[in-house]
Amino acid sequence: MNPAISAIVVMGVAGCGKTSVAKALAERIGGHYIEGDAFHPAANVDKMSRGVALTDADRAGWLDSLAAELLRVAALGGRPVLACSALKRRYRERLRTAVPSLGFVFLDIPRQQALARIASRADHFMPTSLVNSQFADLEQPIDEHPTLTLAATAPLAAIVERAALWCGDQATQPIFLSRER
Repeated sequence: MNPAISAIVVMGVAGCGKTSVAKALAERIGGHYIEGDAFHPAANVDKMSRGVALTDADRAGWLDSLAAELLRVAALGGRPVLACSALKRRYRERLRTAVPSLGFVFLDIPRQQALARIASRADHFMPTSLVNSQFADLEQPIDEHPTLTLAATAPLAAIVERAALWCGDQATQPIFLSRER
């Protein structure tokens, strides 16, 4: 049990299941789900859609927007659960600066499984050609606390149950917050 965690980021490379896990975890713990991809500016989405990997500079404003949203939800009494790649340690540190009690659930997935999952998606801007760049950028959150590493290939229910127990399942009635940008 980790009751000191007031906000959670479900992180990992494209195709690891961040969105599915974050949505289910938010529901399980009475949290407020935040889709990190929704905060990308149009230029970032366009770049990724064309198969061009984002740079640290491309991600800077996006991370600032995510940090602000985490703070906003927490300030309104919600427990944010953010789906966000957070591939590099410095990205995670940027988010931790905004919310020091932030916990990370790292969904670890083999490259071939991530490629297969991305290839099967029809409704997302991320092409399979960017999966290798995601793995190249990934700095696994080893020795970063609090972080829970789970196999992304485990059943969704098992992942969510383990994550809920780890973050201190403080289930309450969900708080529904509108997103202001």
